[in-house]
Amino acid sequence: MRIKGKSYRTVWMENNTVCIIEQNRLPESFEIVRIDSTEQVANAIKTMMIRGAPAIGAMGAFGLAQAINQMKEPTFEKIEDVRNNLFRTRPTAYDLEHGLAHVMNAALLETEIHKMKQAAMESAKAYADDSAEACRKIGEFGNELIKDGDRLLTHCNAGALATVDYGTALAPMRIAHENGKKIFVYVDETRPRLQGAKLTAFELHEEGIEHAVIADNAAGYYMAQGKVDMVITGTDRVAANGDVANKIGTYEKAVVAHENGIPVYIAAPLSTIDFTCSSGKDIPIEERDQNEVLDVNGFRIASAGSPALNPAFDVTPAKYITGFITEKGVFKPTELYKVKNQHA
Repeated sequence: MRIKGKSYRTVWMENNTVCIIEQNRLPESFEIVRIDSTEQVANAIKTMMIRGAPAIGAMGAFGLAQAINQMKEPTFEKIEDVRNNLFRTRPTAYDLEHGLAHVMNAALLETEIHKMKQAAMESAKAYADDSAEACRKIGEFGNELIKDGDRLLTHCNAGALATVDYGTALAPMRIAHENGKKIFVYVDETRPRLQGAKLTAFELHEEGIEHAVIADNAAGYYMAQGKVDMVITGTDRVAANGDVANKIGTYEKAVVAHENGIPVYIAAPLSTIDFTCSSGKDIPIEERDQNEVLDVNGFRIASAGSPALNPAFDVTPAKYITGFITEKGVFKPTELYKVKNQHA
């Protein structure tokens, strides 16, 4: 991605230090944080310094590789303990489980300590590279769906900041823009953490893509007015039947889009599809701190003494989804079986 004219990834390794773009600081300030311990990796994920399923997957992979390299004598029990601690940070995002398993499996194939540490680091870096390449391909396949003049709506942030690079939902928009297509993007603000207003709008501005931030509850208005041609979002987990868990509010956008005859596409790498999960009913939904709803930037906006409920995700049934944009092509929910076992 380009920020202030310079290319960045969201997460990367420098020697044995994990480096990330601190997303809680954006768009007010751009800050790179260097992380040197498992506790710091877990805290960065929990506090959403880094977020978005593919980015969390890469963060978990790098964090586990870092921990293995810091162990004097890595053992299965020690590695599994770190793996479990990191997985508990954000249980809804399937990429996290996938990234951790990728590194753990590679490390445990080796018996010599030096080779185990080397394998962990190499597999983490390969995982991140493969994740970025998958998103680039998602952009290419998604671009084929976008026509010149299209008006697109997206929810939350599924841009490069939510991945290692390129993004999922924003990748087709980037490539459409690079190919000279004139597009306009409605950016849902995405309460309560405002990832759309803060992050998606920031990315689109940096790329020079025309857009406007809208209140979450304004999306239906523009759909009913015939001013939205397509909805594209990312996802944190896809069940085998095509049900999708994504940022809270996605379900209602999909239902309203369906009612207005607007196609809804989910952009996701294959690593986000959990074929062990039969339907959306089996996806764990993270409940976050109520103060994310009650406060904005540390200032109380709700009535004093009023509690809040704060589910981080909701589940959109497959019947409301037109197709999945993956690195292997575009598939209907009923066609996901075709890509089973195709990701590493």
